Amino acid sequence: MPTKEIARRTGMATSTLRYYEEKGLIHSVGRRAQRRIFGSRILDQLAIIALGRAAGFSLDEIGAMLHANGKVQINRRKLTAKAEEIDRSIKQLKAVRDGLRHAANCPEKSHLDCPTFRRLMDAAGSGQLKPLIPAVIKSR
Repeated sequence: MPTKEIARRTGMATSTLRYYEEKGLIHSVGRRAQRRIFGSRILDQLAIIALGRAAGFSLDEIGAMLHANGKVQINRRKLTAKAEEIDRSIKQLKAVRDGLRHAANCPEKSHLDCPTFRRLMDAAGSGQLKPLIPAVIKSR
């Protein structure tokens, strides 16, 4: 399947496909008229990459799951560990959300006078709260 067809079917930019090939995540099987051609498993491989990215796996971690022959081998322990990491992130996000909602409706004149907002600030200032959203939104 040619690169442009893959891009059309997946919605991925051709530059992303080239990047994934440079990283060794996908492999072309040849060329036709100077254009890369990929094998029949390419759409499944790209779906695995997209799912891994959505779950927060790095490209290196995803690469360890994909083999040059197109086969996928997923480490179940890594899946469990990632699920637990996501659980921790959800717990943290809920706590931050609840703190922000409280601060938005807090009767104190200043947020700095609000004990709940202060606890949230202290947790963030001490490194107990890790930035989550940018890591999830970040492309590539």
